[in-house]
Amino acid sequence: MTDDTQVLVVGAGPVGLTAALELRRRGVDCRLVDLLPERLPYARAVGVQPRTLEIWDRSGVARAALDAAVPMRGQLVYVDGAEQERIELRLPPEVPYGFAALPQYETERILEERLAVHGTHVERGTELVSFTQDAKGVTSRLRTAAGEDREIRSEFLVGCDGAHSVVRRQLGLSFEGGAFPAEYMLADVELDWGLPAGYGVRAMHRAEDGTVDDLLVCVPLPGRSRYRVSTTVPPELSHDRAQEAGEPAHGPDNGQAPRIEYVAKVLERLSPVPCTASALRWSSVFRISHRIVDRYADGRVFVAGDAAHIHPPTGAQGMNTGVQDAYNLAWKLALTAKGVAQPRLLESYEAERRPVGEEVVGRTVRHAAEGVHADPGDPATVMMREAQLLVSYPGSPVVERDATGGAGPGPVAGDRAPDCTGLRDALCAFPLRLFDLLRERDHVLLLYADSADRTADFDELAEEARNVARGELTCYALLAVGVEAPGLLLPVIHDGAGEFRRAYGAEGSTALLIRPDGHLGVRAAPANRLDVLAALARVFI
Repeated sequence: MTDDTQVLVVGAGPVGLTAALELRRRGVDCRLVDLLPERLPYARAVGVQPRTLEIWDRSGVARAALDAAVPMRGQLVYVDGAEQERIELRLPPEVPYGFAALPQYETERILEERLAVHGTHVERGTELVSFTQDAKGVTSRLRTAAGEDREIRSEFLVGCDGAHSVVRRQLGLSFEGGAFPAEYMLADVELDWGLPAGYGVRAMHRAEDGTVDDLLVCVPLPGRSRYRVSTTVPPELSHDRAQEAGEPAHGPDNGQAPRIEYVAKVLERLSPVPCTASALRWSSVFRISHRIVDRYADGRVFVAGDAAHIHPPTGAQGMNTGVQDAYNLAWKLALTAKGVAQPRLLESYEAERRPVGEEVVGRTVRHAAEGVHADPGDPATVMMREAQLLVSYPGSPVVERDATGGAGPGPVAGDRAPDCTGLRDALCAFPLRLFDLLRERDHVLLLYADSADRTADFDELAEEARNVARGELTCYALLAVGVEAPGLLLPVIHDGAGEFRRAYGAEGSTALLIRPDGHLGVRAAPANRLDVLAALARVFI
C-alpha cells in the first residue's frame, strides 16, 4: 500500500519535531516517523540557547519551555580544588531570553504536544528501510512496529535521524571528521552540596606537566538538586566497540551503565566541596566524534541536526544548531510545497546552514581541547557567540544586498533581527516588544518613518509587497514617537521609547524585511520599493 504526504520527516528528536511542527503550523501535510517505540527518558541534550528560545517564541512554544526549564546563571571553574573563575552568563538587556537547562525528553514532550495541536502525532516504532527519488518526489519504504512494510510517496524527505542516519547513509553523503579517544560517563543524579544553584561546575585536576588528567562537569537540571554529571570513564567500564564501516563513534553506548558508586568516586576526587550523590535516574558511557557532511541536500532529500553534523557537547551547541537547521529548512519547504517559492529557494538551506555547521564543529573541537577562551574576542562577543546570536547570512542567495551599504549602526541584511521594547499600539494599554509583532507570523515588513511626510508611499509599497509575496506577508507602519499619519491604512505601531530606532539605526524612512527565521532579508534606507520587491522576488515566484 502507498500513502501520500507532502513531506516525510524521519526522526522525532528535537530537530525532527521542529521540522514537522513548522511545516504543520504553515498548513503543509507532513508525517513524522521514529524507530523508537517511545521517548527516551534521558537528560541528553540539556542546554537551550537564547537564540533557540527566540525561535520557539516565533513558534509559540517558548512559554511552555520556560515553565519546564531552569536558568543557567553561570559556571564555576575549579582546578585542583581551588576556584579559578566564575563565569556569569549575562547578555545585553535587549536580548529577551537567557540561557536555560531543559532535559531533552522535556524538549521533545513540549514540541510533541504542540505538534498534536496541529493534528499530527509521531508514528513510533516505524523504521525507514530505504527510499528512492525522482524528478517529482520520493518513494520511501517503511517498516512498522508490527513488521508491516508500507510505502510513502512524498514531495520531500527530511532526515533528522541522528548521528547514525539512514538517510545520510543511503544518500551516500560523506561524513568527514574524526573521533576523540576518550570515553565519558554521564549520569543524571541529585547532588547534596553547598554550591550555588543555577551554576554549572567544571572541576579539573592537573598532572605535573600541566595537562588535565581528570575532569568533572555538572550541569543543573530541573528538580531538587538535580544535575547531569559527566566525567572521563573509569578503566573498568571502558571497552573497544567495533564500528560499522563509516559509522561514527558518537552518542550513548548500549553497554554497561555506570552505577552510582562510580559517580561517588569521581565526586570524592574532584568535588570542590563535600558532596553526596543519590537518586541515580540514568547513566551511560558516551563517545564523541566531530564530523560534517559534504552537502546538506541531494535533490528532494535533506539532512539536519546530528544527521548533518556532530561535535563535542561543549557549550551546548549541538541540539540548538540542529533546531535552527530545521527551522531554516521548514519555512522554505513550506513555501515550496505551497507552490509560491522561487525554484532555487531550497538551495539556500545548504548555502546558509552548512557554514554555520562548519563553524560550530570547529569551535566546539577547539573549546573541548583548550576551553572557551581559545577563540579571540571580548567577553561580551564570546557570550553572544555562545548564545548563537551572531549567526548571519550576508552572502545568502536569498538575502538582498544591504541597501544602506552597511553604513551606520544596526543590523544589516542577513543578520539576526534583534528584539526591542517600548512599542505602542493605540489599542493596547501596555508596551509591546518587537517579537510580539513577529510571533506566529512568517515574513514581516516594517516600514519606519520619523515624520508623517515620509509615510506617503507606505500603503502602496505594502500592497505591492503583499502581491509579490503571494499574500504570505504581514506589514506594519512603525512610526517615531509623536508622528501621526491618520491617512495610513496599514496597522500603526509607535516607537514609544525610541528603542527600535536605536536598535536598528533607523533614520528618515527605513524598510526592514524580517524573514520567518528572524533574519533580515533586506534593510533599505530610505525605504525603497525596488529594494523591498527585489528581496521578496528572491524568495517568491
